[in-house]
Amino acid sequence: MKLDWILWLASLMSPQAADSLCLSTTLYLEARNQSVRGQQAVAEVALRREESGLWGDSMCEVVTARKQFAPTIVSPRTRMHNTEAWAQVVSIAIESERNWALPAGERNEIVPGASHFMAHAIAAPSWRNAYQVATIGDHTFLKVQKLKPRGG
Repeated sequence: MKLDWILWLASLMSPQAADSLCLSTTLYLEARNQSVRGQQAVAEVALRREESGLWGDSMCEVVTARKQFAPTIVSPRTRMHNTEAWAQVVSIAIESERNWALPAGERNEIVPGASHFMAHAIAAPSWRNAYQVATIGDHTFLKVQKLKPRGG
């Protein structure tokens, strides 16, 4: 599967199915080589951003916001051919969405308050010195800004 094909397919799906596909695609591109916990943490950052509404009104809008997540950074022709990794990220995406649908006090948060993450080996963003929430595998999760739920 190629990235551009997956994003096109998402545009044809119901909003809920599209959001799961977009989150799964992001997890695959950003964290397929990370632990389950690391993948869950990446999902949490994306879900927190979606909840804030600052990057868009849907998961697909959030993960395709300009230069925020891998779907807009890697080539649209990127092939996702590791079926074992794909199956795992789909499962983690759906599990993460279920967890995030719980009331805020009942969620299992892995990187509380994290609004961003970076892989030190490939990125040195201007916000890299923000408050570090955790380092999991190759990623450091940071609280660059306080994100509040829409209308909150």
